[in-house]
Amino acid sequence: MNKSPFFLIAISLIFLLFGCRGNEYIPQIEETPLPPEASGKIQGFYLLNEGAMGTNQATLDYLDYTKGIYHKNIYATANPSVVKELGDVGNDLQVYGSKLYAVINVSGKIEVLDTKTAKRIKSIPLQNCRYICFSGGKAYASSYNGKISPDPKAPLGKVVEIDTASLSIQREVIVGYQPEELVVGENSKLFVVNSGGYRFPNYDKTLSIIDLKTFTEEKKIDIDINLHRIKKDRFGDLYISSRGDYYNHKSNLFVVDASTGEIKKSFDIPVSNMTIVNDKLYYYANDFNYNTHTTKKSFGVIDVQSETILSTDLIPTEYQKKIQNPYGIAVNPISGDIYITDARDYTSIGYIYAFDKNGNFKWEQSAGNIPAHFAFVYKD
Repeated sequence: MNKSPFFLIAISLIFLLFGCRGNEYIPQIEETPLPPEASGKIQGFYLLNEGAMGTNQATLDYLDYTKGIYHKNIYATANPSVVKELGDVGNDLQVYGSKLYAVINVSGKIEVLDTKTAKRIKSIPLQNCRYICFSGGKAYASSYNGKISPDPKAPLGKVVEIDTASLSIQREVIVGYQPEELVVGENSKLFVVNSGGYRFPNYDKTLSIIDLKTFTEEKKIDIDINLHRIKKDRFGDLYISSRGDYYNHKSNLFVVDASTGEIKKSFDIPVSNMTIVNDKLYYYANDFNYNTHTTKKSFGVIDVQSETILSTDLIPTEYQKKIQNPYGIAVNPISGDIYITDARDYTSIGYIYAFDKNGNFKWEQSAGNIPAHFAFVYKD
């Protein structure tokens, strides 16, 4: 989630009883034609729509590049007998091998699906689960390790190791408060950013480093308060974003040397979400401030080799204004096409906007409620 946990919980409670009138969102099973694309090695992509908290309206869409068909709510089609369908608040989506992993936060589970069919293989219980990454036949998932509620006494979070063959949890390790994204680096190290989002104003500010051989927390490194995103480049660096405190402590983006834990650079820009593709970091910010009750949007690109900002106009000004609440971002590693989602008012239908590698608009497509997380599917 990109906004303050308090903000999203409040919004979700207000609109808890969705379902039937006006602009309110009702999940639909639809197929929409889009222009077919020369996709190279990529077959298409899945999009996980989070759905507002408390509504059980997380849904899964799929764009087939070769056929030019956008499939809405494909999970419901593939799994008609599953009660409550995908679940409550889809928080992450990743492909590993032949399986698709959907992290369903409030439902407390990781749904494992067949990538080709979207049929459920298994549901793995994990309380207040957040994000997932993979390495060497194992999945690593972060968990707040407690109930879903702001609490200054909330417990330390954890990371679990899941065997991707048996789909069973094998090991777990305690980390910082309310851990978020995580990545596997060199030398069997797992890096996890801790937010402490439930403990306002006493946020966590640490990066946990886990030794994967012993599955123990090797050390914690102070970075900044309320950390959220972490990505790695191919030059041995980690890019870590903080959300700040939504008042006077600003959101920021840091470059951290993965081998030493040293902060190499602070960009002094807000970043809500980001992805690194072909040595470029694509980002957007949807930076809310409680002092002014305003939100500032920005869209940019950073060269991760030189660690310099290439552009602060990733997409045309018209679409920077049109997109109300940017919420997800992905870049096709073959074509360079850029995808940005718009959650709009967080209660009704959201949209995907597609741009070419130069930022020129291509198309827009309605999605589900709070479209957020992309996962590309490669051809066999």
